[in-house]
Amino acid sequence: HRLIMLKQMTRELAAQEVATWKRVIRVIAHELNNSLAPITSLAHSGALLVGDQPTPALQRVFSTIEERARHLQSFVEGYSQFAKLPQPRLAPATWAGLLDPLLAITPFRIEGALPPDAVLVDSVQFQQVFINLLKNAAESGSASEDITIAFAERSDHLLVEIADRGSGMSEAQLRQALLPFFSTKPSGTGLGLTICRQLAELMHGRIGVQSVEGQGSTFWVLLPLPVDHNAVIPARPLAV
Repeated sequence: HRLIMLKQMTRELAAQEVATWKRVIRVIAHELNNSLAPITSLAHSGALLVGDQPTPALQRVFSTIEERARHLQSFVEGYSQFAKLPQPRLAPATWAGLLDPLLAITPFRIEGALPPDAVLVDSVQFQQVFINLLKNAAESGSASEDITIAFAERSDHLLVEIADRGSGMSEAQLRQALLPFFSTKPSGTGLGLTICRQLAELMHGRIGVQSVEGQGSTFWVLLPLPVDHNAVIPARPLAV
């Protein structure tokens, strides 16, 4: 007799991929910071050594070195944050409490009613996920009134959909949308959606995207419904 077990490995493979990228980023950031710190210090010391009135050319040399070193440090720090995401501190939170503050940051509409039950998340990190997704929707070219958040229960999970009617993505872009370092923006780091995916998974959820080029995109977040009924908190209306 043979027992064959089948298991969906997509999530595990994605987690291993992200872990590998994190290790690479930590090594590169460590080596770059080891060099950038003395470069910045030496540039500052060199400017002091030439006196209070250096030649214009020499002043430009030292100021350019310091400026570029600071830029590189800031650039490296941005990637280092991805490699050092803290573990979430899960606690019950209402949807009104999570979404209400975001209305002051970016406009969106709620379709239907808010779920009455609390959700077990790290509120700060979870709001960051929604800020990234809503910002992505706003930058897609969608009108603000067409950016929506909707909820639906799926078995023992809650489905949250953030939709827009922007430019959408091609099939090639869609396949890479959640991968590290992929971005359709000229100045994008390609980490925003990857961070969203990782934060959602740390809170026992999943994230995905559907898109049609020229018609818009829908990012979905799937969260486990609370099994502890003591975690239910009365919801309050969302301010508009």
